[in-house]
Amino acid sequence: MVSEMNLVKLKRFILSPYTLFIVAILIPPLFVVDPFWVNRLSLYLVFSVLALSMSLCWGYAGILSLGHGVFFGLGAYCMAMSLKLLSPDSLTQGTPFPLPDFIVWNTPPGEALKLPWLWVPFQNQWFGLVAALLVPALFAALVGWFVFYGSVSGVFISIITLSMVVILNLVIIDQQPLTNGFNGLNNLAMFNVGGFEFDPYGLPTYYLIAIACALTLLGTRWLTQTKAGLIFKAIQADEQRVKYFGYDIAAYKIFALSVSAMIAGLAGVLFVINSQYASPTIMDVTLSIAIVIWVAVGGRDSLIGAAVGAIAINAIQNVLSESESLINVWRLLLGILFLLVVMFLPKGLASLGSLLQRSPSVTTDTATPVEAVDSQPLKLLSQVEPRK
Repeated sequence: MVSEMNLVKLKRFILSPYTLFIVAILIPPLFVVDPFWVNRLSLYLVFSVLALSMSLCWGYAGILSLGHGVFFGLGAYCMAMSLKLLSPDSLTQGTPFPLPDFIVWNTPPGEALKLPWLWVPFQNQWFGLVAALLVPALFAALVGWFVFYGSVSGVFISIITLSMVVILNLVIIDQQPLTNGFNGLNNLAMFNVGGFEFDPYGLPTYYLIAIACALTLLGTRWLTQTKAGLIFKAIQADEQRVKYFGYDIAAYKIFALSVSAMIAGLAGVLFVINSQYASPTIMDVTLSIAIVIWVAVGGRDSLIGAAVGAIAINAIQNVLSESESLINVWRLLLGILFLLVVMFLPKGLASLGSLLQRSPSVTTDTATPVEAVDSQPLKLLSQVEPRK
């Protein structure tokens, strides 16, 4: 009996969407040998990690952030700063310490060359990696503290986070001596672990990003199954009722936004490893809006849907870019797709399978109405002892 139960559990695990997705992202390198496409495929996985961060924030906690490009960009810049200092270009400036070329160019004649204080800690690659995770999370926590304890809600959260993108983008462009302005950070060293360099066009880099994507998926899945994840969904369904139970709504929202920002920062790290640059263009309004579209099309309350949506949309865009006439209308096509999904599949393409499985002849007694599904977190929360 026990063995049969174990076999059933094993079968469910093997056939679960999460296992199938992880297996699917590990297979392509077995058939794709062109380094260009290996690099492209790994870039799609980077965007899927970014989509997972938005799914956690919007789909589970109900926070529609239009500023995730900022968290992504902060992570990318932190990692790029370290790799820039490790670049051969930074070691040939005639100084006893690594110095980026653009800092030399922006130093007034007669002044001594020195590494700006902001760059000093980033001489260590691992500091850059840790900073790429913590800086976005801390920045999100700071923004969240003002927003959520300030009782800001609804569309105003989206407006504030969107303005955050514009402001930080302008700051980075304006601080030419520190960030190289609009040109960004390029000519970076390869990410190095134990002396092994991860070539952006190599299979090891693909598998590094694929493993990071898989772990992020499993980690976010685990978080959504914890008590905190349950409260996220309950807040989204009925915030006042959760508040009645004695939970600090603002604190949970700040936590959700911070974890989401940390995941976006991780995506920024992976992007730099894959693309070898960081610039203001990766943290502008366009990307922040695109992230929302990926998740909305795939299914905002489905982690798998969000990840697949990001991969599919970016893959289609890349294919269409081969045709000059089609790439010019890509944004129009994407906008039409977004509107169609919002109108006819509000839960995204991830809900398409369940809708097709429903039989028109199913009676009301056996059907599971949407309201019942949405109320499940509240029913489970009602079993938890209220906070005192």
